[in-house]
Amino acid sequence: MGFLDALLGRTKPVKPDLDQLFGLPSAAITLEAAAGFKPTGVGSVCFAAVEGGAFAQIQQDVQALLDADTGSEGHVPIEPTRDDYGYTWLTSRHAPDDIVSLVNDVHAVNTALESTGFGPQLLCSLVNFTDAQNRKLALVYLYKRGSFYPFAPLRGEKRDNPLEIQIKAMLGNDLRIEQELTRWFPVWGAPGL
Repeated sequence: MGFLDALLGRTKPVKPDLDQLFGLPSAAITLEAAAGFKPTGVGSVCFAAVEGGAFAQIQQDVQALLDADTGSEGHVPIEPTRDDYGYTWLTSRHAPDDIVSLVNDVHAVNTALESTGFGPQLLCSLVNFTDAQNRKLALVYLYKRGSFYPFAPLRGEKRDNPLEIQIKAMLGNDLRIEQELTRWFPVWGAPGL
């Protein structure tokens, strides 16, 4: 990055750091202690599917790898879905108290896609939470930014912005939080939300 880039406000893109996902279990403890949000046991990875045999084979390999983990209590096979925008979601479900296995699944999907050259198709990953009032919350990992943000949907495609800002403040020591609020994209219709 040169002087002119700095002067014009251009920045170097952040490299994805999938190991940031392993901060989610400690963030879950913080969320439960500070705000009463508990994991639901649902996590998912969103990517833009591309046509071709190589990508289809990678998707099948990832699904087979994760489906082999049927020995975990409460685990069901990975569920592929396509949303209204044409993006593909691979959703993993575990017992709500087994966030470590859930995070391992989410990490494995991201790693498999990245290591086979499909990293540019990765968009985001989510781990879902809920509280005693049945409010929903997702911690969203932005692959291309290497950061997280909270997403708190309400009925009618509205967001609970005050809750999102409160969660941002709570998790600053647990996760790399996305500082640009304009990058906190809504993920309407995400699995588990």
